[in-house]
Amino acid sequence: MVGERGRRLLDRVTAGIPAHENPVTHVSRLPERAARHEPWPEWAEPSVVAAFRTAGVEKPWRHQVEAASLAQAGTHVVVSTGTASGKSLAYQLPVLSALATDARATALYLSPTKALGADQLRAVSSLDVAGVRAAAFDGDTPMTERDWVRAHANWVFSNPDMLHRGILSAHSRWTQFFRRLRYVVVDECHSYRGVFGSHVALLLRRLRRVAEHYGASPVFVLASATTASPASFATRLTGVECAAVTDDASPRGARTVALWEPPLLDELTGENGAPVRRPAGVETARILTELVIEGARSLAFVRSRRGAELTALGARRLLSEVDPRLADTVAAYRSGYLPEERRALEQALLSGRLLGVATTNALELGVDIAGLDAVVLAGYPGTLASFWQQSGRAGRSGDEALVVFVARDDPLDTYLVHHPAALLERPVETAVLDPTNPYVLGPQLACAVAELPLTEPELETFGGEAARAVLADLAEEKLLRRRSSGWYWTSRDRPHGEVGIRGSGGDQIAVVEADSGRMLGTVDPGSACYSVHPGAVYLHQGSSYVVDELDLETGLALVHAEDPDWTTSPREIVDISVLSTEEQCRHGGVTVCLGEVAVTSQVVGYLRRRPSGEVLDHTPLDLPEQSLHTRAVWYTVSGELLESPGGSGVGDAAVGSAVPGTGSVSPRTADGTAAGSVASQGVGGPAGVEGTSPAAGNSGRTDAVSAGGEPVGTESESRAAGEIDQGFAGTAARHAGGEPVGSESASPAAREIDLGAAGSASSHVGGEPVGTGDASPAAGGIGGAAAGAAARHAAGKPVGTGGASSVVGVTGEVSGDPAAGRGSGAGVEIGGAVGPVGTGGAGRAPGGAGLLPARVPGALHAAEHAAIGLLPLFATCDRWDIGGVSTAWHEDTGEATVFVHDGHPGGAGFADRGYAAIVPWLAATREAIVSCECPTGCPSCVQSPKCGNGNDPLDKAGAVAVLGAVLGALRQHGEQCGHGGA
Repeated sequence: MVGERGRRLLDRVTAGIPAHENPVTHVSRLPERAARHEPWPEWAEPSVVAAFRTAGVEKPWRHQVEAASLAQAGTHVVVSTGTASGKSLAYQLPVLSALATDARATALYLSPTKALGADQLRAVSSLDVAGVRAAAFDGDTPMTERDWVRAHANWVFSNPDMLHRGILSAHSRWTQFFRRLRYVVVDECHSYRGVFGSHVALLLRRLRRVAEHYGASPVFVLASATTASPASFATRLTGVECAAVTDDASPRGARTVALWEPPLLDELTGENGAPVRRPAGVETARILTELVIEGARSLAFVRSRRGAELTALGARRLLSEVDPRLADTVAAYRSGYLPEERRALEQALLSGRLLGVATTNALELGVDIAGLDAVVLAGYPGTLASFWQQSGRAGRSGDEALVVFVARDDPLDTYLVHHPAALLERPVETAVLDPTNPYVLGPQLACAVAELPLTEPELETFGGEAARAVLADLAEEKLLRRRSSGWYWTSRDRPHGEVGIRGSGGDQIAVVEADSGRMLGTVDPGSACYSVHPGAVYLHQGSSYVVDELDLETGLALVHAEDPDWTTSPREIVDISVLSTEEQCRHGGVTVCLGEVAVTSQVVGYLRRRPSGEVLDHTPLDLPEQSLHTRAVWYTVSGELLESPGGSGVGDAAVGSAVPGTGSVSPRTADGTAAGSVASQGVGGPAGVEGTSPAAGNSGRTDAVSAGGEPVGTESESRAAGEIDQGFAGTAARHAGGEPVGSESASPAAREIDLGAAGSASSHVGGEPVGTGDASPAAGGIGGAAAGAAARHAAGKPVGTGGASSVVGVTGEVSGDPAAGRGSGAGVEIGGAVGPVGTGGAGRAPGGAGLLPARVPGALHAAEHAAIGLLPLFATCDRWDIGGVSTAWHEDTGEATVFVHDGHPGGAGFADRGYAAIVPWLAATREAIVSCECPTGCPSCVQSPKCGNGNDPLDKAGAVAVLGAVLGALRQHGEQCGHGGA
């Protein structure tokens, strides 16, 4: 029956799973939406309208007409609506009308990928409007055709890379084109974020400047997936004031959205004995199999190229056991295929010959595939904009479709499947970019001056004082000269070829197969020591190679093909120093800062591990230090707040005292931390590259160094792999009646997590459970005492059943009736006195973390890992874009400090977003840890896939205690800096 297909498909993929093992944590139904049409505008050229009608567009939708009319009237405009909402027509109508009526007019189309540009060029060409000569000018355009494009094309389809290297750098050869330029179309502009977006923002300013030099003032028309504040973002990207059209008038079929958490594997443990979940790719292959058997046309979005191939392979293998003919209806799709291969796959999916496709985000943009029966997302794609873009591929008018989000073993994914409102009801995030980043602004200004002399009035367009400071540096380097009329380029060499606009950070390290001389790929030089050090396993398009030699001077890494049954994990020592503090606010015993830092790291060795987590050996390395100047947000916690008992409830008596042997720490670990060693999280390389892995430019940074100068957590620690002292996690429970405390009394689906499930030490005298939170998951309702704290209750009543709070996970405020033990926080008896629980509400002094000094390093390290995992919820970044450092004492701050920093030189704006959202960010981080059902820490909460310190030491309960104390201080004292709210 119409409207029920989505639910039927979900029932099919969950058929046979026992109710108590059901991986579905939440199901929502998004209603259908009817279309709202408008007549064709009077200004539209009749031949263009006729072409659209011939193509099947009888009437445009309202938002298409609104955006097109604004552009035709000369207003810069951004149309920000959902997938398959016809954004293309919004810019095609004014551009085609102009080209059809004015033989001298020209237009430029820019897309983030060549595939999207090619798809849009085909769409425009198929309309066959008289007088329109559309052509591509990108890296695939043959040299013999480029002269024709320059001379005759009036609508050029290109991308930022070619605009930078092939058009602006030789603008004198494009004189006629620029002189007549009427429109610039910037498609899928929400993808221009971070360092890449900052480069594109300056590139568009250079484009406007060159066009004005030739007498043109083009109108900018931008198309974007749904994004927050599209007008301000488009204005920041282009440098001109833009109007926004956001009311989506396109029709949409109803969709059933299911959130899916893979089960824990009883037979396998991960690093340091942590529980692990069934991989999201394996779950996705099984779901895709069931959908294909049901005859549903489906897409499965997977985060990497290799993952897409393996998911398709797994589904084909399962299908071959059912019906060998079905195996041929599933394929993989990713970049790296030949264009004809991609087009054949697209056509096969559209025609129905192909029922299931496992793809990277290559099918998120640019390929006109919509109206599918189902979409499966294997892992959060990094931003809500991408989530809705991918899920929007499902749905056809009048029938319901299914969207399944499968969580990876990752803190953010875990948080989202248990807080559906954070995924389904939260406004999409604002794209982050920073055109004033000197590491971006410098090379872009060099290119601008090389194109045309730069005058004083133009500086405001490029950042004002920031641009003036950068120009002074360039003049000091003798690259340009300051004269009374402006700045002039003096070098004989053009700078364009040396500037990588996608944030690669300089000349790449070539990865070459030694035997054949074949170049497999390139690696960012900043991450080469981490990802292609001698002995490293390098993955390329599903094949494994082992690195024989790394020569940083010649930019060469030599490898040989090998498929070992082990992986490599680099070990680093890292240091971070504060260069400048731009903003600082002290809230009781917590200080939150934003500024510039220098991160220095050195890979000192690597571990070889089997998939089971078994460590084979540790090999030392002698590689040079790497230095990164970037931006960071950091918070410090006073010793008094860390050690005093209070709101988070982990008192000294509860640490390691409930069960003999818990809570102890290796003297070397404690000494090493006391000696100022640093535990840290990885630094990211370029984002947005398919198949991102350490080999693809993602570097991790960290190690902790003991007082004796040896790495902590390696075999030199005399600990067998996985036999890590669980005292760090404070997991002991004590109950006067002899029964365990805090076992989950609530339904797992409800996620009402109690103390034991939060992995904390607890004791109870009255014979009743402690801390059984009763708040709904959608409300983020984890109670204060249920936040992993040790609690003591003598009255025989439940403690700390926290009430609901905001969707971002801000946990129990101190209010309500302590005697009743309910409300948003309750009284907890610690050492005979009743103190506040939770994160500290207005009018109450926040409580301390109550940690012994030996537990502080693991607590900070765990809090840092989880915070890095949750920052993408508030800033448009991936965890590989950011890094972190935590230390029990830092020489620049004089206190325990947790840093989270951008992984790109000069920063990309992510730390700034973290500073602005410090309270909801840390509250969501705390709740993500609390909500995880593991006892002592796992990849779903506090373990990191890129921790160079082997995820040791980590103290899950201590992290909750620290975050509770920090949030209490922020709420109590943070109003003056805007940090007091949720």
